Amino acid sequence: MNTLKQQWFGNIRGDVLAGITVALALIPEAIAFSIIAGVDPMVGLYASITIAIVISIAGGRPGMISAATGAMAVLMVGLVKDYGVEYLFAATILTGIIQFILGIFKVGKFITFVPHSVLTGFVNALAILIFMAQLTHFTGANWIMYAMVAGTLAIIYILPRFFRGVPAPLIAIIVMTIITVVFHLDVKQVGDMGNLTSTLPMFHLPNIAWTWDTLMILLPYSFTMALVGLLESLLTATIVDEMTETKSSKNREVRGQGIANFVNGLFGGMGGCAMIGQSVINVKSGGRGRLSTFTAGAFLAILLLLLSGVVKQVPMGALVGVMFMVCIGTFDWNSIKNIARVPRAEAFVMVVTVVIVVITNDLSIGVLVGVVLSALHFGWKQAKIRVHSSQEQGHKVYRVHGPFFFGSSSRFVDEFDAEADPEEITIDFGGSHIWDNTAVVAIGKVKFKYAKLGKTVHLRGLNEESSRLLEKSGFAASQSHG
Repeated sequence: MNTLKQQWFGNIRGDVLAGITVALALIPEAIAFSIIAGVDPMVGLYASITIAIVISIAGGRPGMISAATGAMAVLMVGLVKDYGVEYLFAATILTGIIQFILGIFKVGKFITFVPHSVLTGFVNALAILIFMAQLTHFTGANWIMYAMVAGTLAIIYILPRFFRGVPAPLIAIIVMTIITVVFHLDVKQVGDMGNLTSTLPMFHLPNIAWTWDTLMILLPYSFTMALVGLLESLLTATIVDEMTETKSSKNREVRGQGIANFVNGLFGGMGGCAMIGQSVINVKSGGRGRLSTFTAGAFLAILLLLLSGVVKQVPMGALVGVMFMVCIGTFDWNSIKNIARVPRAEAFVMVVTVVIVVITNDLSIGVLVGVVLSALHFGWKQAKIRVHSSQEQGHKVYRVHGPFFFGSSSRFVDEFDAEADPEEITIDFGGSHIWDNTAVVAIGKVKFKYAKLGKTVHLRGLNEESSRLLEKSGFAASQSHG
């Protein structure tokens, strides 16, 4: 109870102000992602409202913002085009169910397998993508747009030196909106991006045929959305953990994302997940608890219901300036400064992750390639098994050092000279560990080479786990006690 009280009411002022700032920044993003998915702008806005409110209660990372996202939107294009928006709502519900099931099986722990070099590449690539996404707002823009972006950034970075009572991004948005309205400036506004209506999300059961054939249509889309959404959410949670120097429950976050998407689909929203950009805005603006995420969703609902006329007049220049702040704050500048100091393989993985994400515009592909490259590099380094031979009272002993698995099995077999060795030899595994069946087979090959010559192989120094693995294989078990 004390933890929940702290998460909800331990930072009321900071969380509320940060949530309001995030709500304003969510609007153009939600509209843009709706356009990408090929649905009405309100679908993205409804998703952002519903997911933010639900995840504030069900999620495992306080202070993280989840809503409609671009990574999920691009996965929906084909489904919406071929089957319509009702199928999208159903796919979102199924996405939530899949994510919740994965949460029960505690897949959140697998985020620990993402190396720091991949995480850094993910962060840097996302900062670049956010920056590139803002450039479209400058198409056909006049000098006022550039001045407004510059003014927004000036307020964000200079004001905190003198005043920290209200988040600088929120003040910047308010100031630029007032200037736009008072001087009737000719700039692109939020209202120019899509139609905003003064309505709230309502319960809506997708109007589709609930059949097996429909499930087979939805499943590929939903499964992909579930995995991409969880990957981005878990990576974002890890980043927020580092920014706030706090820990979070990754498995609860996985279940929370599932609950949020399930409810979201029932209220006419598109699938969503955690947003690193808005999460950074939230943290930078002082948001730390669940109240900040709840406020973002609730205030967005209030804006649409009561203040849609005002929201439409918010200049895009102010919001672009805020997003530029996100890019600057998200990018890991130390990774560039220290690139020559880190191992070359890790620097290579980071760069490859960034390049692939930027080229494909798909975070999941870049992260997957980065993890695979890191795993291959790790396997290559660990495959350097060492075998040394010596004479002990006229008896030849081979001592094995290093992890013994599929990557080192070939080298292990090549280390033995069966024809030149005496009638009996001993292989000492005191400095090694047998990890898999490929290693067991390699031992069997060595045994067979000696057996053909009428010679005997004894094994010693096996730890308990290695012995157990050998005992499961008939050909090696008899040698484990030799």
